[in-house]
Amino acid sequence: MSSNPVAETVASLMPRAKAELTELVAFKSVADFDQFPKSESEGAARWVADALRAEGFEDVALLDTPDGAQSVYGYLPGPAGAKTVLLYAHYDVQPPLDEAAWHTPPFELTERDGRWYGRGAADCKGGLIMHLLALRALKADGGVPVHVKVIAEGSEEMGTGGLERYAEAHPDLLAADTIVIGDAGNFRVGLPTVTSTLRGMTLMRVQIDTLEGNLHSGQFGGAAPDALGALIRVLDSLRAEDGSTTVDGLTDESAWQGLQYEEAQFRKDAKVLDGVELIGSGTVADRIWSRPAVTVLGIDCPPVVGATPSVQASARALISLRVPPGVDAAGATKLLQAHLETHTPWGARVRTEQIGQGQAFRADTSSPAYQAMADAMAVAYPGQEMQYAGQGGSIPLCNTLASLYPHAEILLIGLSEPEAQIHAVNESVSPQELERLSVTEALFLRNYAAS
Repeated sequence: MSSNPVAETVASLMPRAKAELTELVAFKSVADFDQFPKSESEGAARWVADALRAEGFEDVALLDTPDGAQSVYGYLPGPAGAKTVLLYAHYDVQPPLDEAAWHTPPFELTERDGRWYGRGAADCKGGLIMHLLALRALKADGGVPVHVKVIAEGSEEMGTGGLERYAEAHPDLLAADTIVIGDAGNFRVGLPTVTSTLRGMTLMRVQIDTLEGNLHSGQFGGAAPDALGALIRVLDSLRAEDGSTTVDGLTDESAWQGLQYEEAQFRKDAKVLDGVELIGSGTVADRIWSRPAVTVLGIDCPPVVGATPSVQASARALISLRVPPGVDAAGATKLLQAHLETHTPWGARVRTEQIGQGQAFRADTSSPAYQAMADAMAVAYPGQEMQYAGQGGSIPLCNTLASLYPHAEILLIGLSEPEAQIHAVNESVSPQELERLSVTEALFLRNYAAS
């Protein structure tokens, strides 16, 4: 990284950043309070609020969102007449999954092979630390040249929409000239990337009932309709032979224009087993950034251990449908519901329940903020040019902000590059990426103020 005061300050702050991320990762802030105590999330929220106050933020508040979680807000005034920038991250995390599969404890930040491991290290507690580092670097080198709002969401991973509903009810709170969402990531380590599109999503439960109760499979099997068998038929109808998503009425032909994802690199990043084929058609970028994708997230049925020879009376599944940019998520939800009902065999009773939804997002990359970001990335990543990538995941808040503030420019950066393994076991963050992106954000704020 070329020598400049901002970069030097961020480098000097990295030990403090590690100590702070260690404290923040220690909170088991999963916003599913059936799994983890609400006090863990509340503790993380207070940590964020205290950190903002320590940096001179005003109006720091814990916002009770309609889904029972808390988001943390703060405002740092800049020079008179300056632009306003909203910095976003979330402090809630995914559950750790199989803790025994982690090489180190999921809620203890642990350095190994040059990376820092822990749940939320990249997604997205590291994003909060990135924002703090950028602001500290600017303070140490002439001051923060814009008004800054920070919003740290407390339930992003649950898809329950609490902050979206809160923002809609308090539209002035998050108003800004530009918005930096710190919840994306570089295409790969060392390649500076802004995410210009996000797929939307819908989450749906489907339940199938065929009998008043389970039956002996020897006495009744062969004629009694099996709810689990019916569910398997329904789920299989959501994919073509090559694995492409096939929801009746939902198109699957969009092509991605921009940075391409080489198949060999994708196989490596996704850790696909030797000999196992990728699914779908088109380029990898087409499949993961601009086309729909259905995933069966879970099935409620008897586990293998302890199962009895029974015909199942009921079975249910949780299904995720990722929706490409340009497709309305509410419309896709209706198509998915209709598909599930149409493809349920044997006259079985089927019930669907939508439990989460978010619209897809496409940024205006021609705006001045994107040039300010490109210039910042060129300094923080010498010899590299800013790349545009899609992201297959969803950040529903992006569309809420885009509709509330249609003139605001929205940029997505962050620490969730492929090696980070977000949402999986052994999540980690690259401290080099944390350092470079903190420098990037600081320089961006300075460039944007001057634009």
